[in-house]
Amino acid sequence: MTLIAPPFLQAGQRVAIVATARKISTAEVSFARQLLTSWGLEVILGESIGAAHYQFAGEDALRRRDLQRQLDDPGIRAILCAKGGYGTARLVDELDFSRFAESPKWLAGFSDITVLHSHLLRLGYQSIHSVMPGLFGKVGGEEAVQSLRRALFGEPLRYDAPAHPLNRPGTAQGELVGGNLSLLHTLTGTSSQASFAGRILFLEDLDEYLYHIDRMLLHLHRSGQLTGLAGLVVGHFSQMRDNAIPFGQTAYEIIDHYAQRYSFPVGYGFPTGHEADNQALIIGRGATLTVGPTGSHLLQ
Repeated sequence: MTLIAPPFLQAGQRVAIVATARKISTAEVSFARQLLTSWGLEVILGESIGAAHYQFAGEDALRRRDLQRQLDDPGIRAILCAKGGYGTARLVDELDFSRFAESPKWLAGFSDITVLHSHLLRLGYQSIHSVMPGLFGKVGGEEAVQSLRRALFGEPLRYDAPAHPLNRPGTAQGELVGGNLSLLHTLTGTSSQASFAGRILFLEDLDEYLYHIDRMLLHLHRSGQLTGLAGLVVGHFSQMRDNAIPFGQTAYEIIDHYAQRYSFPVGYGFPTGHEADNQALIIGRGATLTVGPTGSHLLQ
């Protein structure tokens, strides 16, 4: 199946900011709204921005209605998810993508938004794994925001990572897939699970116990999801936790433990995930991964 790339943005077009998971105030997206406007875009705030239902940006029905409205509106050319957290998976089964299919548009975000990326990939559409409006203006994240602009407007994308002792050299080509490890693990066996076979998988995660990282990777391995990978890109694994009795391996060492069972190249330390430098990756677009003695490079 050939994946559909929505049209790249042009100045004067409208984009929407919505919250599919955790609540966020209008003040928290004000910087992003100003910046997007400076790019020549008209910014619409969805009704989920500023809404609250305990930790969520409004009840499920409100968040689903808001996202559905933006998916259906042909005048909205990109949907930027404002914040992650938890809650997107509660919406996805009742979304209707029939009008979206008539006028595809970019959807951007990361973390909990991995659910939508994987679901869109399963349906045959590209999307953008990137920093979210609630994090625009974060110190050290300037390049992350600019990489999102380049992705939205169709400029070339290149990502580099320094040499790492766990790197496994080689070259791989294939569509780029992946996102947050915890969410990819959760999607196993659902209608939102996408195949990794023949593709370059990228992974990142935050605030997980090391034994959880091992358990999730073991599940991906035992369920056959790592079989046939073209390559593996490893991003930020931030704020990892451990028990009083140490697990004995870092997150990268745990990944290496499973990667050694396969022959695909692996590059560690890419700028994607829960750090300020979270650069945009186009999920579903073809990519070339090169891992050599001086570092790793990913071209899209």
